[in-house]
Amino acid sequence: MTGGAGFIGSHVVDDLVKRGARVRVVDALLPAAHDRKPDYLNPEAEWIEGDLRDPAVAERSVEGVTHVCHQASMVGLGADIGDIADYVGHNDLGTAVLLRALASAGFAGRFVLASSMVVYGEGRYECRNHGVVQPRPRRAEDLDAGRFEPPCPFCGATLQGGTVPEDAPLDPRNVYAATKLAQEHLCSAYSRETGVPVTALRYHNVYGPRMPRDTPYAGVASIFRSALEGGNAPRVFEDGGQRRDFVHVRDVARANVLALIAPKPITGAFNVASGTPRTVLDMARSLAAAFEGAPQPVVTGEWRGGDVRHIVASAELSAKRLTFHAKEDFAAGMREFATARLR
Repeated sequence: MTGGAGFIGSHVVDDLVKRGARVRVVDALLPAAHDRKPDYLNPEAEWIEGDLRDPAVAERSVEGVTHVCHQASMVGLGADIGDIADYVGHNDLGTAVLLRALASAGFAGRFVLASSMVVYGEGRYECRNHGVVQPRPRRAEDLDAGRFEPPCPFCGATLQGGTVPEDAPLDPRNVYAATKLAQEHLCSAYSRETGVPVTALRYHNVYGPRMPRDTPYAGVASIFRSALEGGNAPRVFEDGGQRRDFVHVRDVARANVLALIAPKPITGAFNVASGTPRTVLDMARSLAAAFEGAPQPVVTGEWRGGDVRHIVASAELSAKRLTFHAKEDFAAGMREFATARLR
């Protein structure tokens, strides 16, 4: 389990240990994500602190393993081009060194990769004149003017949003997204060369206990919660109408376990999502409702370059082939998240 001290990885470790698996965790404990080894790390797991970019760490980590769950990643938007080398180094070089170590060790098990919805870019849209289209990146002048919905790239008409299937065109629109897609391609090349089955899980907006708080890589749910804890209103960008799929971390952990322990390997890319779209403003209001006397969210009209307008998953393929169905209730999950311990 790479990245097993992190938000999602640590929950996967807990699930695997509970099922009786012997788990080895390797994590670099990047200062941007951790200020120390977390005390929630499962004591029944073997621990290696190290950077996968170091060949010696990678070789030690893969010795004798039968399954690999690759969660290690530098996360966040990656909007600042000054971070580009760090993202590529940790996400892509780290993955390449890990794959080389597995090939050298003659690994013949199965490999599960943590990917992301960000590889799609914008979500799925349909124009009444041109059918399914792929919008261009939104222009700064439109966003400044409050025109947040992407128009048809051919006729400029308003588009109707839909759900994104796994075979949708891939269009990474920031540094982090580019590195996640590169991870998928590296793992696919490794699979073709070695015959090792690879499952890529494209997470949608994950929330829950152990999220990082007050860091550049915190998710929007964590940022809103920090504001509410400080007695401040969550600041919702654009008009709050951005549609997302918020999925609980325990559901995401379970999707990983299903891919790891399935009787036969299940290869390919799969959306991991709740299957129920909500707006960012919906999420902010649900979270604020869990804080007694909290101020209501404020819609600011601000925007961030690299953000997409709507990205909502189709959950059909993961249900059919992974037998994955999200179980956590959104309202209950938000109430839990309001008081859950964050990292």
